[in-house]
Amino acid sequence: MRLTYRDALRDAIREAMAADDRVFLMGEDVGRYGGTYAVSRGLLEEFGPDRIRDTPLSELAFVGAGIGAALGGMRPVVEIMTVNFSLLALDQIVNTAAALHHMSGGQFSVPLVIRMATGAGRQLAAQHSHSLEGWYAHIPGIRVLAPATVADARGMLGPALADPDPVLIFEHAQLYNIADDIEPDLNVDISSAAIRRVGSDVTIVTYGACVHKALTAAEQLAAEGIDCEVIDLRVLRPLDTASVLASVCRTHRLVVVDEGWRTGSLAAELMALTAESAFFDLDAPPVRVCSEEVPIPYAKHLEEAAIPQPHSIAAATRTLLGRSS
Repeated sequence: MRLTYRDALRDAIREAMAADDRVFLMGEDVGRYGGTYAVSRGLLEEFGPDRIRDTPLSELAFVGAGIGAALGGMRPVVEIMTVNFSLLALDQIVNTAAALHHMSGGQFSVPLVIRMATGAGRQLAAQHSHSLEGWYAHIPGIRVLAPATVADARGMLGPALADPDPVLIFEHAQLYNIADDIEPDLNVDISSAAIRRVGSDVTIVTYGACVHKALTAAEQLAAEGIDCEVIDLRVLRPLDTASVLASVCRTHRLVVVDEGWRTGSLAAELMALTAESAFFDLDAPPVRVCSEEVPIPYAKHLEEAAIPQPHSIAAATRTLLGRSS
């Protein structure tokens, strides 16, 4: 079955709603407009306004309403238009949803799923091109997912809704139009990383849209005799450190690719974990490829220069291996 990433997300929502009448979708423009990225197109006609709910332009309010619905026994899927708008709901996500199970001594859970678009590359300038999933990966009490493939876009929602704690799903906006053939019955693991390419010379660890850039770089490097293993983290919290370390112990070299900014990044966490746990397995210091430390520019050529690209991943890998670029 061939689907786009967008259609896979829609099918996942449709399947969840058909299977469980506690599931509903809420967010800005998810109803009549069909969603900012057309993920929910047609669902209002299929399920009606009680289950496909357009909300006012207040992330603080409708994320809070989602938390309340989850506490009341529902299974809400809350769509936030883009990751920058989630900052308007930080108190609800970080100070309430993530903390309530702990603060109630285990008496309450918040089975809430929040979906949002993330990432740069669409010429939406500094305010709509953030990659802030690393911020949320810092927070105990939530699970953070970043589906990079059509299969993961299709298969992650079901287990996310089954999780008793809040789950945040970050959908890179450059992925909505990609297409792939997937199995009709998917059983996606939302606890483990996935090896997208097996290799022996260097481990490239990344997530989201950068998975595809890393695979492109790996194919370029293969033509030069460099064999890259590409790991798709998929789950940013809790990190599957065992899979990363096992790969590094095989290849003895690590490149981390992260569209977030370098300072305080998820890439820095992965490098620190590797240094702590696999220092003597490394044949060279780990390197990272991150976005430039600037607000993401609007101009296309500047935006492309500011974020990781296949050529910058390949160049960093060659340098790590002592090869000339």
